[in-house]
Amino acid sequence: MFSEYAPFTTKYFYHIVIAVISFVLFNKFFNWSYRRIAPKVDEKLFEDVQEEPALPKDLKHIPYRYIRLPEKEMLSRASEFYQIAAARRTLRYFSANPVPKEVIREIIRAAGTAPSGAHTEPWSFVVVSNQTMKSKIRSIVEQEEEINYRKRMGVKWTVDLSPLRTNWIKEYLTIAPYLILVFKQTYGTLPNGKKKIHYYHEMSVSIACGILITAIQYAGLVTLTSTPLNCGPAIRSLLGRPANEKLVLLLPVGYPAKDATVPDLQRKPLSEILTEIY
Repeated sequence: MFSEYAPFTTKYFYHIVIAVISFVLFNKFFNWSYRRIAPKVDEKLFEDVQEEPALPKDLKHIPYRYIRLPEKEMLSRASEFYQIAAARRTLRYFSANPVPKEVIREIIRAAGTAPSGAHTEPWSFVVVSNQTMKSKIRSIVEQEEEINYRKRMGVKWTVDLSPLRTNWIKEYLTIAPYLILVFKQTYGTLPNGKKKIHYYHEMSVSIACGILITAIQYAGLVTLTSTPLNCGPAIRSLLGRPANEKLVLLLPVGYPAKDATVPDLQRKPLSEILTEIY
């Protein structure tokens, strides 16, 4: 059998050798490159992880209770929810009028229903209504935001923001009756003191934030999605949060000011955000 391929092998021997060498070099280079760009895993985090599952091994599974709605009612509900969600706007002008704290608690309770990787629920919500604490948070944010606008963000970013009339002055942080700060927990702690891995904590907390913002809108309040750069460590220290928590979002929450304005923006139509495959 080999004799049948001998002429071909002899004729193209050098080409075959070059192809094999190229393949080996490419494979080594690819693996080397992957090791360089692959995210580094915090090995210390895994030194003390649980050997048993975080959830009970004998976790009970129960029947799911579901009542199917008539299609007409389904469409009506979907359309009604869209109208509520579509009315949401980002507000920078708040009223100082107080909001019942029970409303804020129910809003956060709704955010806590978000799905999470392995049901780790890697989020913490801190509600601040104390005026002195709000002033301290505003001071931290404005100090860093001035540096962001003047240096870190660059010309393109600040130019893109200019039509929205934003700057580093954040009056709403002390005017809005509540600040809700959302922290992601990069890992948890089990009752035995060992660390609990939080899978997909970034994605899980992002989903919770989406529910939180929508619940604020549904309750008849307004908010602003604030993600101030480089403020997380200082705010975490100010609030006495543990080292495993990282600030994700800062939301002023309340009623809009009587003279509040918003940019006349239009959202993308359904045809631009939806692809249907049947």
